[in-house]
Parts: sequence; C-alpha cells; structure tokens
Amino acid sequence: MAAPTPTIVRAEPAPAPTPAPAARPAVAEDTLPSSVDEINKLGYLKDAFFDFDKAEIRTDQRDKLAADGTWLRSHPSVKVRIEGHCDERGTASYNMALGERRAAAVQEYLVSLGVDASRMQTISYGKERPFAMGHDEAAWAQNRRGHFLVTAR
Repeated sequence: MAAPTPTIVRAEPAPAPTPAPAARPAVAEDTLPSSVDEINKLGYLKDAFFDFDKAEIRTDQRDKLAADGTWLRSHPSVKVRIEGHCDERGTASYNMALGERRAAAVQEYLVSLGVDASRMQTISYGKERPFAMGHDEAAWAQNRRGHFLVTAR
C-alpha cells in the first residue's frame, strides 16, 4: 500500500484590523449656548451629595462626577465654581469649614479624572444657602452637596 500524500495547507495573512471610530463629544463646544446663565439652566453638570458631617465622595456619587468630568474635558473653555454646601445643623463656622472640604473633595476628584484644576475655583457657603427648605432628613440630604456653577465659556 502506498503512503498517503501529505496535504499542504497555506495560511492566508490575517486581514488588517479595522480602526475604531473616533470618539465624539456629547455636545460640541460650538453648540453650547453663548450665555453661562443658559448653560447653568440646562443643567449639564450634576451636584454631588454628601453624607452627614462628611466630605468624602460617596461611592454612589462617583459615576455622576465621572460624567461631569467627561463633560468638562470635552468643553475645555468652560470654567466652573464648585460650591460647598451643608445642612442647617452645626454652627455657621463649622459648616463653612465643612463646605470648603466638600468643594475641595469634588475638585480633587475631577482633577484625578483629568480636568485641569485651573478651570475650577471653590467656595463654601456652609449652611447659608439651602437648596431645600425644611427641617428633616429629606431636606438636609439635598442641602449637603457640591454644586456646580459655570462661570465662563
């Protein structure tokens, strides 16, 4: 019996990979309203909320701040003020210091995501500018926040 003839297999070169499409910003810089008041009204940036007597970024607020960071990186001409706010409990001086720590925590988190610190300023209003009126946990929870205000475009 004759030995079987070996089969020759030729490997074809792999096709070149298809390049990934370029990422697009959610809103182009030139499509933003020209007025910072209008930008603020449209609410592109979302507040970050804090636990009672804390200035650490909560786990459930990180995705929101990541979205804020993405938006800010895609709009490099926008400058913001980060306002630190507190609920009504505690002294005015204690809450001013706590509000400063909250605003700084938000800024530091955004810097860690690649937002240039020179585009952000911080200020504390302590308990002086409540968002929600009321004297219960529901109101207090809304007042413990880092709030964004677009100051320049």
